[in-house]
Amino acid sequence: MSVLRVTDIGSFHIGGHNVSLAGLPPRTLVLTRGAEAQAFSADGDYETGQLYAQYVRLADPKARWPLLLWHGGGMTGTTWETKPDGHPGWQSWFLRAGHDVFVSDAVERGRAGWSRYPEIYAEGPHFRSKQECWELFRFGAPEAYATRRGFPGAQFPIDCFDQFAKQVVPRWGMNDAPTQAAYDALVAKVGPSVIVTHSQGGNFGYTAALHAPGLVRAVIAVEPSGAPDPEGLDLTVLRQVPHLLVLGDYLDGNPFWQGIMARVNRYVAALRAAGSTADVLDLPALGIRGNSHFPMMDRNSDTVAERVQAWMTRVGLMR
Repeated sequence: MSVLRVTDIGSFHIGGHNVSLAGLPPRTLVLTRGAEAQAFSADGDYETGQLYAQYVRLADPKARWPLLLWHGGGMTGTTWETKPDGHPGWQSWFLRAGHDVFVSDAVERGRAGWSRYPEIYAEGPHFRSKQECWELFRFGAPEAYATRRGFPGAQFPIDCFDQFAKQVVPRWGMNDAPTQAAYDALVAKVGPSVIVTHSQGGNFGYTAALHAPGLVRAVIAVEPSGAPDPEGLDLTVLRQVPHLLVLGDYLDGNPFWQGIMARVNRYVAALRAAGSTADVLDLPALGIRGNSHFPMMDRNSDTVAERVQAWMTRVGLMR
């Protein structure tokens, strides 16, 4: 294995604002085993709406701009790190391919932290069950959940499904605006960069490019779960921002994903009509079969990464 020459590793929080709360009932808590019980007031100032980012910068990157890796719903930056089967994820793969890499935990997720509800968030979280993950992420047929029998030819390591489920975190349904604001702030801080998104992150990545077409050098959307409505948008500002859509397997006959893809395909068509490069990496159409909603965690994740890397080279993102 080649040695990575790294010049800097660090992290930061960005975005967010202060919220002051008053009139909350006090609580008596024991915060550490063996400590005395103490009365605590919840009144005070709180920071909310922030995003967490960890970065690794190479001593001699081969890519012209860093990659910003944005996860999906109910997930964190773990999506891009070590895979559930213990093998290196895309963070490592793209570092070795010569990219500086920023991995984020979005607003309300992981190390970004979440906020009190209903005092700050208007509603409680959604906790995604294993059954919902199994069906939504296309690991196998619904009736096969109990026996953990994946789709025929599935690339996801089904024997690691329970390990995958350990990284699922609570999510909220009303934080799109602060999340977009934090992602936009991240782009502004990092500067010219390439955004790689997964699932829920797709809409945020597409919108970040619209908000800062002079800074976003490309958008790579892996299985996006949404896209902006192109009606009324001036997509000509994205003529110099190439887009790539990456699709896995088992989409046909899935009503949920077919509805999503109709919206995403509409946006891709509108990008093309506006003069932007908008390519599609349809893995099954290329003979790469069996990928789940998480190609970066599947057994053939390196093969998919190679295809993405080839596209980045072709559109001029490498030195």
